[in-house]
Amino acid sequence: MAQTVRIDPAAHTALAEIAKAKSIPLSEALRRAVELLRREVFFEQMNAGYAALRADPDAWAEEQRDASAWDATSADGLDDE
Repeated sequence: MAQTVRIDPAAHTALAEIAKAKSIPLSEALRRAVELLRREVFFEQMNAGYAALRADPDAWAEEQRDASAWDATSADGLDDE
């Protein structure tokens, strides 16, 4: 379902320029911009979580042990599908 979103004129101009440069509709340019921002937020939150783990030596050691256990799976002899 389509929604209406108000943006300032400068943002609209920039979005229109991007859409034109990429030869895509304005709505597609906006969708891609939102997806990029969503990914940015995801990785910021992930990095903050890892920073919190590294700040706790016991928790970080446990994380490293868990990661080491998964490293062994790459040599499990199974073929990639």
